[in-house]
Amino acid sequence: MTTVAVLADPPREGLVLSELAAATPLSKAEAVELYTAMLRDVCRAVEASGGDLLVNYRADDDLPAYDGESSEAQLRAAVAPALESPGEARYEVQVGSSFSARAGNTVSHLLDQEQVTSAAVVEPTAAFLTRGIVDNAAMKLRRHEVVLGPAGDGRVYYAGFADGIDFEDAYDPPAVETLTDRGVAADHSVDFLPMTPVVESRGDLVTAITQTAARAEAGRNHPGHTAQCLAELGVDVIAGADGPELVRE
Repeated sequence: MTTVAVLADPPREGLVLSELAAATPLSKAEAVELYTAMLRDVCRAVEASGGDLLVNYRADDDLPAYDGESSEAQLRAAVAPALESPGEARYEVQVGSSFSARAGNTVSHLLDQEQVTSAAVVEPTAAFLTRGIVDNAAMKLRRHEVVLGPAGDGRVYYAGFADGIDFEDAYDPPAVETLTDRGVAADHSVDFLPMTPVVESRGDLVTAITQTAARAEAGRNHPGHTAQCLAELGVDVIAGADGPELVRE
């Protein structure tokens, strides 16, 4: 069984998806709504799989000053409505000065201290993560020490490990190549999952809107919370003179 850590930030304006808000019709508040919806879909996919859900959150001391609920309290409130058994999800503080360090510390702790069979790091913006993908990754981790889920622009939405690697700057872009290099350098076998979008940029949002709409229309599996949020936000994709354009309905 794989322990799957979702490395999440509390849903706060200016902290999550701020670049997306700057490049699209979404406001900072709407970007927070979308982030929360995607986080819910990701955590539900992990819970529905054979893995153990671990929500890793950044300590308040490591975040900009905020006059409100704690990081943990905000994430618990955000995730709970999506889970069938909210009380079984684990919440733990991330330790490290960068994403690479936090991911590495989490994986190393799980493998070395908790002695789990395998551990994985998942992006909270990987809205299209499914139970099947998580279970497929767990099967691959029985035969390979490193399993990566590629996303657009050289990013990864999933990084699983049955043994450790050198995590220093391991997520430097393009992360899929850097992580692969580290796995090979450690004499590990590396395998890959199907490419799946993360939603962090304007182009990602275009992909998310079109894919959720197409999948919903075809009656196929789609991220429910994310699809509902996108519909409520009223942002659509149309054909523009220079390519796809994001517009308000």
